[in-house]
Amino acid sequence: MSKSLKYFFGLFIITLLTACGFQFQNGQLIPEVLRTLNFESANPYGDMELAMRKQLQLNNIQLTEKRSDVPVLRLNKTTFEDKVASVFKQGRKAEKILMLEVVASVRMPNQQTYPLSVKIRRTFFDNSRAALAKSAEKEVIMNDMREQAARQLISKMVALQHQTQ
Repeated sequence: MSKSLKYFFGLFIITLLTACGFQFQNGQLIPEVLRTLNFESANPYGDMELAMRKQLQLNNIQLTEKRSDVPVLRLNKTTFEDKVASVFKQGRKAEKILMLEVVASVRMPNQQTYPLSVKIRRTFFDNSRAALAKSAEKEVIMNDMREQAARQLISKMVALQHQTQ
């Protein structure tokens, strides 16, 4: 009896620890005024723009065509940069720091603009001997960084609730 009780207690603790991730559920915390948006960007079919649209849809934010009574979310600039963090003895790049910066703004119907910016950094071990595998791994990391940046922009939109009132 004691052994099975310990097993169930251990299983309960593991379940509790693995289920502690926090995410917004269906955009419940997003201010009512921002639940319908017009989304603008210089490149409407870019990777960051697609990730942003996906996150907006996951948070039940409706995207509309250009209307004057709806706030406008605009992605102003997306920059990706990688810097060498360490090198091998032979002088080849060993590790890189990947940086993604997204600058956006929300323009309310009263023409007041609120700037938003996000910076995401990741490290990447670059082995030139496995170039094809590392290229695919880098693309996966970059997609994850875009998703994280989109989630953080939505979180910053939630914080606008105090400024808009």
